[in-house]
Amino acid sequence: MLLKRIRNLREDNDLKQIDLAKLLQISQAQYSRIETGENDITLDSLIRLAIFYNTSIDYILELTNEK
Repeated sequence: MLLKRIRNLREDNDLKQIDLAKLLQISQAQYSRIETGENDITLDSLIRLAIFYNTSIDYILELTNEK
């Protein structure tokens, strides 16, 4: 699944992939593959990103447009 919203959130916050990779405790390459949809994102990573960005998992997964 291509997760355009996590890329947009990252870019809107002027962050690099390596910054989020460190937060998720994965390599930058692994994070890049999540953004491009080559790898699935884990539930743990979704929760961490939702907390970090102060938004919902539904928003990250593009199930809603309400943050």
